[in-house]
Amino acid sequence: MNWSAEAESRLKEVPFFVRPMVRKRIESLASEAGLQSIDEQFYEQAKAQFGQK
Repeated sequence: MNWSAEAESRLKEVPFFVRPMVRKRIESLASEAGLQSIDEQFYEQAKAQFGQK
């Protein structure tokens, strides 16, 4: 799954010990949505689904 530089940067704000799980979950959501890449907008939408701001 391709990540934009902005989305990758935002992912790095997530604590390192949960980052792999967050990455996998966001990639899963993107696949379900038929996306081949993750941009900052999709990252924010996915994060909102997790109840994060």
